[in-house]
Amino acid sequence: MERTDTVRTVKNKPVRVIPQELIWPFILLTSCFSLWGFANDITNPMVKAFSKILIMSNFQGSLVQFAFYGGYFVMAFPAAIFIKKFSYKSGILVGLGLYATGALLFIPASLSMAFGNFLIAYFILTSGLSFLETTANPYILSMGAGETATQRLNFAQSFNPVGSLTGMFTAQQLIIARLNPATAAERALMDADTLQRVKASDLSIIRAPYVAIAFVILIILVMFIMTKMPGHHDKYKKLEIGATLKRLFSNKRYVHGLIAQFFYVGVQIMCWTFVIHYGTEIFTSEKYGMSIQAAEVLSSKFNIAAMILFCCSRFICTFLLKYICPGKLLWSLALGGITLTLCTIFIPGIAGLYCLVGISACMSLMFPTIYGIALRDLGDDAKLGAAGLIMAILGGSVMPPVQGAIIDAGHFFFLSGVRFSFILSLICFIVIAHFGRKTYLVYKK
Repeated sequence: MERTDTVRTVKNKPVRVIPQELIWPFILLTSCFSLWGFANDITNPMVKAFSKILIMSNFQGSLVQFAFYGGYFVMAFPAAIFIKKFSYKSGILVGLGLYATGALLFIPASLSMAFGNFLIAYFILTSGLSFLETTANPYILSMGAGETATQRLNFAQSFNPVGSLTGMFTAQQLIIARLNPATAAERALMDADTLQRVKASDLSIIRAPYVAIAFVILIILVMFIMTKMPGHHDKYKKLEIGATLKRLFSNKRYVHGLIAQFFYVGVQIMCWTFVIHYGTEIFTSEKYGMSIQAAEVLSSKFNIAAMILFCCSRFICTFLLKYICPGKLLWSLALGGITLTLCTIFIPGIAGLYCLVGISACMSLMFPTIYGIALRDLGDDAKLGAAGLIMAILGGSVMPPVQGAIIDAGHFFFLSGVRFSFILSLICFIVIAHFGRKTYLVYKK
């Protein structure tokens, strides 16, 4: 009889990827992966939206990503200490509470029409996401046999792009497509009263989906409160932070995983944030002659296509992990990312845009695989180790503003600023390829 996807054979004995008694807690916990996927990818197009609404440069608009991923960085270590002292479930509850609070803060932020207030809301929201990711990833790894931990995490992470796809669709259909079509230049020519009305209308459009997701989060929070979650992995007598950190940073595989994760998150956010800029440059050219508004909407559809490809590739790669070791598959996908990034930079027009979309297929496996490899066999140290890997999400905070600054600088030789800016993505994939190769050949993972 054919085995189900939740069973894996180890040493001729069937080992369930997800133990039968943990299926409902696993499902509930997996819903969190979709929740932070939604937040991540409804936010990426907001760089372009805020730049237009508030008449800012690409660098200033990308501060959305700085605040967003800065929250991940700042709160990851406190989150790890919290869950190490209390429990995984407590970490989930705090994370959901902060997420909902940050989303609801979009109400006063939009009413004040101050960009700084939106950045504060994003920071609080992602402080909650930091709690969720620091907690959920190692929690999933602990829900079953160690032999199937990476496969289990990849399966749970497969639902992250479902939330991401929903976030992208929401951003495109419920936000970008409904914004006032006036460009930043046209807004700069408006009188003060008209500009205020247009700003207020556009910011209320941005606010609505965030408020809606806040209520969904509160419902899930109640479900967690009412559900008995496995807690036998949570009980530790001492924090031993110093000793734990010493062990972690003496583990070369973990340290190399941290570096790879930093560059992975950077490349993911850059490819999904600036696909709109890349597409808009193409579709507003003489060949297509679209208006900026129409070009942005069409480019957002390519962003959704990238996420669909990412989602499908995640499930396919999770299946392939049954037959190919994680390091080898990671190495192969990174080489694919290098090739497609070179095509994105040097092939002009729509073909380059297709290559940029194709990069998502190569990225699909990377985050959970790097995560699983880095935390493998860490035992009790995995909680603080997970915090380090979530802090590595800082790559998504640092790199987009740098790419935005490159775009603002204009042309580089025969390349536009937008196309040349993806040189940062190329560097990221080279680092990831090195980690994948070393994982496969040296660490034998």
